[in-house]
Amino acid sequence: MVFGHDAAAKSIGVGAALGGPLVLATIAYPVVGIMLLLISPKVSRQPIDVNASRLGRDQSWFLLIFLFKIALGFVAFTMKPWLGWLFLMAYAVYTWIEMRHEGDEAEGEPEALKFQPKRPVPGTALAVLQTLLALVVIFAASHVFVTQLAVVGPRLGIPSAVVALLLSPIATELPETMNAIIWIRQGKHRLALANISGAMMIQATVPTALGLFFTPWLFDSALALAAMVTAAAVLGMMVFLRRNLLTPIRLTLFAIFYVIFAVGIFILRHEGRLT
Repeated sequence: MVFGHDAAAKSIGVGAALGGPLVLATIAYPVVGIMLLLISPKVSRQPIDVNASRLGRDQSWFLLIFLFKIALGFVAFTMKPWLGWLFLMAYAVYTWIEMRHEGDEAEGEPEALKFQPKRPVPGTALAVLQTLLALVVIFAASHVFVTQLAVVGPRLGIPSAVVALLLSPIATELPETMNAIIWIRQGKHRLALANISGAMMIQATVPTALGLFFTPWLFDSALALAAMVTAAAVLGMMVFLRRNLLTPIRLTLFAIFYVIFAVGIFILRHEGRLT
């Protein structure tokens, strides 16, 4: 999105910015449900032990920002790029508020720092260095990934919009999904769910800001479909959380939303509304 020099690359960037929350809500969350079912089949219909108020608050924040983000995709005006700063400010405010709230009780001990594996309390400088290096790797890999998708998609006869909405978000959200699998296997399901909800907040703000800065940020029918499916999934999650009805099997069923989206994309493609 930032480095894209043609319409296809920018389309993939915008699709990834919109598809990221879609994948998290309809694939990452169901993966947690599947892992819980595999590890403890007997609790498939029992409510998941989570901090419902905090997770629900995250989803409320996300939905509010997401609806504003979507509304901007249907209007065009000169000052729209400047609104990107509002999304960055929104994430800063969200982070500040979350830091002031008391977190959940720790689920086990944190793993040792890779640069200092034998020290229980690593040095601050090395911790910061490891974090920065990880961010650089993610940034560089994302650039290469989007560039390759922009080339490979058309060669395979796949429209850039389909690549952006079906393929790119799944790959870009693999780290959160894999983290969820690892943490569930370690018995840290609260951490797995909090990681996904936090990633959704990042996807709702930072990529949106970049999209507003570097693209027209105008949606077609495929992007509108992705927005509606995502909003519906998040709204369903909020209802289950507020009523304490979020069970592993219900969490797994959120994958149906992604199937609905995929079928919708196929229909739009068949009707010639994707290019």
